[in-house]
Amino acid sequence: MAPHHLSGRPTRTTAVAITAAALFAGAAFGLAPAATAAPAAPARATAAASASSSSVKFYDIPGSGGITLKGNVFTPAGAKAGDKYPLIVFPTSWGVPQIEYLAQAQKLADAGYTVVSYTSRGFWLSGGNIEVAGPPDIADVSSVIDWALANTPADPSRIGMGGVSYGAGISLLAAGHDKRIKAVVAMSGWADLIQSIYSGRTQHLQAAALLGVAGQITGRPSAELNQILKEFLGSDLAKEQDMIDWGWKRSPAAYVDRINQNGAALMLGNAWGDSLFPPNQYADFFGKLTGPKRLEFRPGDHATAEATGLLGLPNDVWTDAHRWFDHYLKGADNGIDKEQPVQLKSRTDGSYEGYPSWQAVGPAKEDLALSGTQKITANVDSGADGGLVFLSSLLDQFAKLPPMASIPLLPRSFAAVWQSGTYGEDRRIRGTAKLHTTLTSTKESGTLVAYLYDVGPLGLGKLVSNAPYTFHGQTPGRPFPVDLELSSTSYDVPAGHHLALVVDTVDPLYIEHNPLGAQLTFSSPASDPSHLTVPLREK
Repeated sequence: MAPHHLSGRPTRTTAVAITAAALFAGAAFGLAPAATAAPAAPARATAAASASSSSVKFYDIPGSGGITLKGNVFTPAGAKAGDKYPLIVFPTSWGVPQIEYLAQAQKLADAGYTVVSYTSRGFWLSGGNIEVAGPPDIADVSSVIDWALANTPADPSRIGMGGVSYGAGISLLAAGHDKRIKAVVAMSGWADLIQSIYSGRTQHLQAAALLGVAGQITGRPSAELNQILKEFLGSDLAKEQDMIDWGWKRSPAAYVDRINQNGAALMLGNAWGDSLFPPNQYADFFGKLTGPKRLEFRPGDHATAEATGLLGLPNDVWTDAHRWFDHYLKGADNGIDKEQPVQLKSRTDGSYEGYPSWQAVGPAKEDLALSGTQKITANVDSGADGGLVFLSSLLDQFAKLPPMASIPLLPRSFAAVWQSGTYGEDRRIRGTAKLHTTLTSTKESGTLVAYLYDVGPLGLGKLVSNAPYTFHGQTPGRPFPVDLELSSTSYDVPAGHHLALVVDTVDPLYIEHNPLGAQLTFSSPASDPSHLTVPLREK
């Protein structure tokens, strides 16, 4: 591939340089959504570096299909002709411009990396339309790598990818399509797009709406994306399989065999309360990886665990990201490969725990019997709900205040409730609680939402986990089994408290499919008892 010499302004990465970069990007904000990217114009590119600091330059980088991607490059201090450094490529998050990674890119360049960040296609001043990590986005990654090898001191044998959210998903997908990628750090990303926003066959309303609105404001959604969102939010069941196929094509889990064959070392990080990409699908994907791998879960919501690191502040996620790149791109003997590959930070006590695998996280199981028969009327919010995207999990992360409900006051006409006995010692929940029950509906379609609460002596319940479930095509009046995984978590229930399982039919997080007048009956046949299986850490 012939070199592309593109225009760029050398900037010293001092505090003044960071301010200048922010102003540069800020000028782009007002133009971004309406801008049409022009072809990259050839120009002389010269490096600026000091003896003590890395340098940054802003570029027009050729993407796939002839579009232009707005990007920047950090190079190590003192870089000169003939020098080669490991390359790290950062695609930006959904709706975020190329300044997103400036602080971390400088730190990495100061540590001896060439770092290329670019605004993902369809957003701000980058060309093209928003394809939601579709084939053009993956082709963009290879184009950016080609350009970096031709125009920066990048070592072709030491290439890494990284990113937050959208950038994480693109990085994982690229690892299955470009064999040159040797290491990936995917923070707050997804492995299965369908299980992220359509788990339990239920549309995650707030999450999808948030992504759709942000895309309209900061970019140019493709016609395909607009159509998918219309069908998704409009509950067009005739298009359900088309939507599933569209999402699976954009899921790293669909390419796990390619990813394993290519052999990149993958570090996955996510938050327990991620409103967009819940932890279950990341954990399932992690279990299928055969190469070097690491899985980290922490309290918080989407991208909040690593957010302070984007500002250049101390941050555990980014510290581990640097260690991961250092080991797998520079050969540093820093011990990260010898640590337990699963690292969890509890929502309650804030300590870290290491495990050899995800399966080892909650080896002990406690089955809570869901005895008797309970009938509820649909279409009424009982008062139990999963909260609001971002806000609720942020409160849990920083104030340990998850969504709450007074269990004794929940109206039993609209909420089915089962409670355990009071515990004489702590219960350390680790992993994925699983619900099995028998359901009878008066209508062929419906939605239920299950909530697991930690209930104190006064009856106030703190939300431990939740999950939705939607059914279609059932025969009214005929019982059928329901199996539902709640969102994975790490939560300690104190002695003197007990657990409560609450099931109702309305939650502002989700689109519900309960016809007017529908009733749901939960039973526990002797031949197939209903129960909730809670995973516990061994004492």
